[in-house]
Amino acid sequence: MYFTTAEITAWVGSILWPFLRIGAMLVAAPLFGAGTVTVRIRLGFAFLLALVVAPLIPLPPAVEPLSLAGVVISVQQILIGLTIGFVMQMVFSAMTQAGETIALSMGLGFASMVDPQQGVQVPVVSTYFVIVSTLIFLALNGHVALIELTLMSFHTMPIAVDGIVRADLWNLVNWGSTMFVYALLVALPAVASMLVVNISMGVVTRAAPQLNIFAVGFPMMILLGFLLLLLTLPVLLPQFTELLAEAFGLMGGITGR
Repeated sequence: MYFTTAEITAWVGSILWPFLRIGAMLVAAPLFGAGTVTVRIRLGFAFLLALVVAPLIPLPPAVEPLSLAGVVISVQQILIGLTIGFVMQMVFSAMTQAGETIALSMGLGFASMVDPQQGVQVPVVSTYFVIVSTLIFLALNGHVALIELTLMSFHTMPIAVDGIVRADLWNLVNWGSTMFVYALLVALPAVASMLVVNISMGVVTRAAPQLNIFAVGFPMMILLGFLLLLLTLPVLLPQFTELLAEAFGLMGGITGR
């Protein structure tokens, strides 16, 4: 059997460039890019998806992978995958920010542990929000929708020299304000309630100076904080679902879907 250089180049390009886009998404996205998922598993899963999607996507350009145009195409595929994964990472960062704000208001800012998603030290309340958000994300088949959007991006944004432009990056930067808005919306009920508790403690201290506010106030704030977390838990589902919808809308707009 004899193969021409053009045929070998086409075969390599049809696997390599989808693999780069999918692999970059898996590295940047939450759940797939967690520290508990080994690099070997991510690479194997990305290569498997690239093999599956290669016959179904438009033919890539007949460009040498090691040429200047081929390097530009490879960089574009990595940038597209990282953009998709980074948007989803910002969704979970909003939950982390909300947990940090609540933890500081209830006096648990010093109690921290390793975040299973990002691998950094965050307050315990942030870890709680990340775990609950991950369960909601899986229950809504968000991981399946993320993979589907990445595979559909090969039709809406085919493999080519052009891809992510400056306007798309600005849209991604501007969407960062949405992350902080939803973090504030998630944390606002608990933070506002804890503010009322702090004011009440101040009134009690002024009314009874003999009362040791440090011995009574801190345990009371932590107890009321856990109670508020329990009461505000049902509100997390619609807010997180709405944030996910906006994130998928942004990803679809960037990839041209």
